[in-house]
Amino acid sequence: MMKKKMRGLLRLIFGRTVFVVLFLAVQLAILIGFTLRLQEYMPYFYGASKVLSLVILLYILNKRDNPEYKISWIVPVLIFPVFGVLFYLFVETQFPTRWMARRVAHLGKEIKPYLDQDQKVMEHLEQSDPSIARLSYYMKQWGGYPVYEHTSVTYFPLGEDKFAELKRQISGAKQFIFMEYFIIEKGIMWDSILEILEQKVTEGVEVRVMYDGFCSLSMLPYHYPEELEKRGITCRMFSPVKPVLSTHQNNRDHRKIVVIDGHTAFTGGVNLGDEYINQKVRFGHWKDTAIMLKGEAVKSFTLMFLQNWNIAERKQEIYEKYVTPGEDSFPDSGSREGFVMPYGDSPLDHETVGKQVYIDILNRAETYVHMMTPYLILDQDMITALTYAAKRGVETIIIMPHIPDKIYAYLLARSYYEELLAAGVKIYEYTPGFVHAKVYVSDDREGVVGTINMDYRSFYLHFECAAYIYRNPVVHDMEKDFQETLKKCQNITIEDCRHYPGIKKFAGSVLRLFAPLM
Repeated sequence: MMKKKMRGLLRLIFGRTVFVVLFLAVQLAILIGFTLRLQEYMPYFYGASKVLSLVILLYILNKRDNPEYKISWIVPVLIFPVFGVLFYLFVETQFPTRWMARRVAHLGKEIKPYLDQDQKVMEHLEQSDPSIARLSYYMKQWGGYPVYEHTSVTYFPLGEDKFAELKRQISGAKQFIFMEYFIIEKGIMWDSILEILEQKVTEGVEVRVMYDGFCSLSMLPYHYPEELEKRGITCRMFSPVKPVLSTHQNNRDHRKIVVIDGHTAFTGGVNLGDEYINQKVRFGHWKDTAIMLKGEAVKSFTLMFLQNWNIAERKQEIYEKYVTPGEDSFPDSGSREGFVMPYGDSPLDHETVGKQVYIDILNRAETYVHMMTPYLILDQDMITALTYAAKRGVETIIIMPHIPDKIYAYLLARSYYEELLAAGVKIYEYTPGFVHAKVYVSDDREGVVGTINMDYRSFYLHFECAAYIYRNPVVHDMEKDFQETLKKCQNITIEDCRHYPGIKKFAGSVLRLFAPLM
């Protein structure tokens, strides 16, 4: 046992993760050292530095950005004029980010012809509810994704439920399986899925797997894609984490997408790790959700996957091969009532569609909006939408984790509690453990399930995805699950906030200043 622990410690010390962290620290130290060196000569260019700081401040103020994000840059520029200015210039001139943005835009043009809006569907939606049609119009014009009919939706209230159905569905694949996840970690969940994927490869099924490069730090070996390639599975690591000080590494692929034969898709909060199915205990009981789509709306998830897959791929994709399944390939299962609108969100197009859908639901709600989210790090737009909904009599309830996975994120979330509660928003914490679900449900008629947290990273920095659902019976399943989860929650009151330890309140206040940059 002692030798095993020692080997693990040595692997950690001499592993790639420590190397990356140390190399990044060295680069940051060099940048700080260069700044301090410049300050020694401050008298010689004091006036020039002041002019440069003023120019940068004017640029920040006039830039089309979130106000909180602007403040998070203005403060360091004012307090540390030389370092703040140099660091801002360093961040704003990141060529990898610009290259990726151009590549994503190019691929967006490639998939656009396959995402035409069926005008009959739009007419039906306008007849059903003009306000929802306006949301759909916004999503098509600014997000690029249409709304569909003829799609069934199945809701999974726990990761274990999704896991069982996912295995059944991929076992039946005949043409292709696409999998895109933020996290893949070896264990019961991934090993059992990998076994099925290997079997499907022998049957002639095309299998593509993509996971975020963040996994290479501690969850998977850096060359794991090569290991899967040897098993016949085509694999990509999205934006590998490299020992280079660069802000483009902030733009992670937070999506969870599975597409099977063009007729079945999964999304939601569940990654491929054992804690997501409660086979490994981390932060108590893990509450997560997912959905399965069958029908026409699956096309959007297919194209989302192919767009991200091809960012670093130079071979021309044959989209027609994957987006035109035959009529007999749509299994007749579940209710196909209502409308489904899958959508992706990119941090590189300056359009926060994920946040806008949430705000739209809050602003249109008549009776209630019920939400589950693991993180609550809000800008003023979201605070205003949440508090206004509550102030006009809409039951506005948020379920949060009681056992957090990240202490800094929980301290930040607590810093918003009192303001929200004072306006009438109700906050509950899931006492058995950790809520990782990202769910909105409103007025028994509409809902969202996806990967989008209520925080800056999801709204502004990550590649995300979700499905908006309207007038489909699955909305009632979502609300039923919310009510069952609520029974296991602790109601947070203003008195609870006032008795919260002062040092934690102070920490949350300080963290809030830099929240948009975290």
